[in-house]
Amino acid sequence: MYPTSTPHTSGHLTVSQGHRVFWQEAGNPHGTPILMVHGGPGSGASPTWSRFTDPDRYRVILLDQRGTGRSTPSAGDVDTDLSTNTTAHLIDDFEALRTHLGIERWHVLGASWGSCLGLAYAQAHPDHVISLVLFAVTAGTRTEITWITHDMRRVFPDQWEDFYAAAGPDADPRALPAAYARLLADPDPHIRDTAAKAWCRWEDTHVATAPGFTPDPRYDDPDFRYTFARAVTHYWANDCFLAPGQLLEQIPQVAHIPAVLINGRLDISGPSDTAYDLARHWKAAELVIVGDAAHTASTGGIGAAVVTATDHFAHLD
Repeated sequence: MYPTSTPHTSGHLTVSQGHRVFWQEAGNPHGTPILMVHGGPGSGASPTWSRFTDPDRYRVILLDQRGTGRSTPSAGDVDTDLSTNTTAHLIDDFEALRTHLGIERWHVLGASWGSCLGLAYAQAHPDHVISLVLFAVTAGTRTEITWITHDMRRVFPDQWEDFYAAAGPDADPRALPAAYARLLADPDPHIRDTAAKAWCRWEDTHVATAPGFTPDPRYDDPDFRYTFARAVTHYWANDCFLAPGQLLEQIPQVAHIPAVLINGRLDISGPSDTAYDLARHWKAAELVIVGDAAHTASTGGIGAAVVTATDHFAHLD
């Protein structure tokens, strides 16, 4: 992977419903533009994403999705209305930023939730996407959400029982994101904080399948923890605001766009069948399964596979 590039330009862009999204640029200001689509939902962007691209060839665009990072209003404010924070709104925000920056077409790189959102964006605006590099691939389906929040009890039974218990006595075990979303909207800050801690403990659990895994230090920050938990439960309780099977059914929209789909064989959080099924229907997509990797770019050879893909696509514009 390349060294992290320090952002050289940044700003807030006013979009719809009173939201202001924070963006940054790194790398070569005259390079081919690439949009980095972060995960979560709720993680926020980081300059470390620039490590996936050659700083001499790429103009790296980083965006904190609505309610996350330095975008306002924050999902971490319990009074923030999340009804104006949906997949369609985020796609519109990408388009608003593209227009604001004077970019005609750009590459798209997304991870985890960002792979789902990046693909949804490309399907909505295929004429503006040069290539897609997606890793830890997800498609936002009810099956995937139920797998992570219910069926994974088969892998982590004791941790799941704690996760379920923290959702409250009336929680439906097959609808835990909705139960947690209710707790995270409670007026009692203690209830909200307890729920956020429990949710993030489970987040750390279901990605912990690679040797040497260490907990995500971002969850130690109460502001990040609550913002993240509130955003992700909002999206997962609403099936990521996508129709059933939407991304797979709309592959014809992007069939001509070159893509690389990268997954770790040890990724239990986002199993490889999603990437496999998408690639099987996508003529221009290459599937890369990294045998010793799990859900994050720091495991196995995920980072190297992403760099190989972006290096390959750098000549396209």
